[in-house]
Amino acid sequence: METFQLTGMISALVYATLGIAVFFLVLSLIEVVTKYSVNKKITEENNIALAIVLGAIILSLGLIISAAIR
Repeated sequence: METFQLTGMISALVYATLGIAVFFLVLSLIEVVTKYSVNKKITEENNIALAIVLGAIILSLGLIISAAIR
């Protein structure tokens, strides 16, 4: 029983680390592909539509990673 829980914890940590790496990779890819700085548009120019799109990307990545863990 103890090794099963340990194996589950290790695999969850691996998937979480992989998910965070994919998230930052996608975020940097968005920054490179677009002509403008996403961070600047959201924080300084208060572009709510862009923030909603970025939030949708974050949620979809989270759902994909969650499905991969199960």
